[in-house]
Amino acid sequence: MHTKDKPYSCDACGKGFSQIASFEAHYRSHTGENPFCCDVCGEKFSRKYSLDRHIRTHTKEKPYSCDVCHKDFSYKSGLIVHYRMHTGEKPYTYVCGRKFSRKCNLNVHYRIHTNEKPYSCNICNKDFSHKSQLTVHFRTHTNEKPYSCDVCNKGFSHKSTFNLHRRTHTNEKPYSCNVCHKDFSHRRTLDAHYRTHTNEKPYSCDICNKSFSSNSHLNVHLRNHANEKPYSCDVCNKDFSTKSQLNVHLRKHTKEYPYSCNVCGKGFSQRGSLTEHYRIHTKEKPFSCSVCGKGFSKRGNLTTHSHIHSEEKPYSCDVCNKGFSHKSTFNLHRRTHTNEKPYSCNICHKDFSQRRTLNNHYRTHTNEKPYSCDECDKHFSTKSYLNVHLRTHTKEYPYSCDVCGKGFSQRVRLTEHYRIHTKEKPFSCGVCGKGFSQRGNLTTHSHIHSEEKPFSCGICGKAFSRTSDLKRHLRIHTKEKPFECDICNKAFSYISNLKRHLRIHTKEKPFECDICNKAFSYISNLKRHLRTHTKEKPFACDICNKAFSDMSSLKRHLRTHTKEKPFACDICNKAFSDMSSLNRHLRTHTKEKPFACDICSKAFSMLSSLKRHLRTHTKEKPFAYDICSKAFSKLSSLKYHLRTHTEEKPFACDICSKAFFEMSYLKNHLRTHTKNKPFVCFICSKAFSKFSSLKNHLRMHTKEKPLACDICNKAFSYISSLKRHLRTHTKEKPFACNICSKAFSYISSLKTHLRTHTKEKPFAVKRFLRCRV
Repeated sequence: MHTKDKPYSCDACGKGFSQIASFEAHYRSHTGENPFCCDVCGEKFSRKYSLDRHIRTHTKEKPYSCDVCHKDFSYKSGLIVHYRMHTGEKPYTYVCGRKFSRKCNLNVHYRIHTNEKPYSCNICNKDFSHKSQLTVHFRTHTNEKPYSCDVCNKGFSHKSTFNLHRRTHTNEKPYSCNVCHKDFSHRRTLDAHYRTHTNEKPYSCDICNKSFSSNSHLNVHLRNHANEKPYSCDVCNKDFSTKSQLNVHLRKHTKEYPYSCNVCGKGFSQRGSLTEHYRIHTKEKPFSCSVCGKGFSKRGNLTTHSHIHSEEKPYSCDVCNKGFSHKSTFNLHRRTHTNEKPYSCNICHKDFSQRRTLNNHYRTHTNEKPYSCDECDKHFSTKSYLNVHLRTHTKEYPYSCDVCGKGFSQRVRLTEHYRIHTKEKPFSCGVCGKGFSQRGNLTTHSHIHSEEKPFSCGICGKAFSRTSDLKRHLRIHTKEKPFECDICNKAFSYISNLKRHLRIHTKEKPFECDICNKAFSYISNLKRHLRTHTKEKPFACDICNKAFSDMSSLKRHLRTHTKEKPFACDICNKAFSDMSSLNRHLRTHTKEKPFACDICSKAFSMLSSLKRHLRTHTKEKPFAYDICSKAFSKLSSLKYHLRTHTEEKPFACDICSKAFFEMSYLKNHLRTHTKNKPFVCFICSKAFSKFSSLKNHLRMHTKEKPLACDICNKAFSYISSLKRHLRTHTKEKPFACNICSKAFSYISSLKTHLRTHTKEKPFAVKRFLRCRV
């Protein structure tokens, strides 16, 4: 309309203007004319002012600066709006009392009351109250991300999201809480934080009346009622209620762990998981039970614990009247009656009643193990497996036997154990009727009848009747040893071997002989021992008919025929016919001596060596010869002694044909031909042909005197010195002169004496030496 104040009137819409430039700019909104063009990108504008503003996006010019925080802006309007963050000024107020720092925000808010949505998407017909919302929404169809970060090149479809992202690089936090002075990078985060002080929860659910401090929390909650999960994983198609849940889940696929522990360096996909993990180091338990005072490191654990005291079970089953503390547990229980299995595996099409069970099953295909032990870093496919494993570290045994008091980490293990007392065998074979206390034992037994071996090794082709046997077998190829001893850190391929090994530390011998009451650590040792009473040798060699009391001895024997040596050393590639020989050999590399004497603490690399050593303390000589009644502490000594009766010398030298009672003597003798001296002193480098000579020599350096006289306790370095000394007590004189029959305790004394007879030949006395017995 034309007036004196606004003499320029628009013919199209009647709007009046006081300046002709403003009128002309307005008129172009009707004609669509854009005469001002950008030389850089070609974009056109209806006003010169708009072009000038646009050019600053290319030049990055920011001529307007904030006096408070010195932030720069391209436009004066941007500075004015920004300044209101510092002053708290909100000049635009609506009738409902809500205030805004920008007029555009007021206009958007106005449409909340009028429910006006004048902007519609021409692709999906969704309506919006503001043009900018439509523009941003349209990018979900075009996947356009016009805002790019200069630092990390990440693209954004929203300018506001882009601005918030930039603060992650600048660490700018312009919003400060006036109560606790904590700073925030987003206004929305500050508003939500402020409600932690006021305890204000202005957003309420219309369905269940639950209140929330932020609108976003309410929206997430509403999806629980609608069962809406709009965010889907592109990798595994799993759906989520919130974008943040999806982002956290995606890190399982990308293996991204942005939150790391500054104590042990372990990474986590969520900040909350890091916070919970950190309490392992700090031993912090901030959640305590108000009834019994027990502390917990996680809120969820406290919630679960609280039901012990309240015994509240608000959810009751209509079919069997069973009560439940949690609605989720109640829903899962109902499916046991309906046999409903709504979750199906898209790979093998197996159905499950629980989503969690499906997820656990799915990992058998993907081999994913997302649950990690904080103590030993071992990974598991399910949370329950992890929880059971953690008890190996905490030594927690929550399930105990009422009969014998033995504790177990799993309820199922207690149930299986209880059958030892009740003699119950609920699992019986359909073919032969044999009963078993455990289902797994029945499954193993059933393969005897079917001879089915459906699981084969992809490396060597060996077939197995159970998948667990295949997994155990694969460790032979992979050398994997996942079971570690908590005491000495020795690792084992199989849990059974670890259990057997632990008895070395605990000295436990649960298997006792009914005949002589001798106890054993292992059932196999007891079975072998029983055959010493029965003289039974049920395992015979097909080649030479030699019989053995146990299968392992037969297998070892068979390799003497086949020359097979399947067990190879990873360090030097030396091969052995049995695993025990390989283990003994490995200790020559590792210098490990796991068998220690309880009396003198001397350690040995082999259990047999420890047993032989113990006889030096007990003076036990279990190996006796029936003819002369002489007894020995070692079987090898008895065998050697027998040859003194038979005069058998089975070990002959190929070079000079000299024969010996023992192989060790032959080996020592061979070095006189080869001049080989493989045993070198690490102190003075002197070499010896025998290991025993090296040991004797080392005592010159160490001054060690391990051999003591039983009569006067005098100690000696060498057995020969001890024997000479003993003659001072026994008055024995075994060396006699052939000329005058005078006897001497030491050969050196005899040699000296002989020179009184043979003055002219002081060194040629060998033919006169005679040992008097």
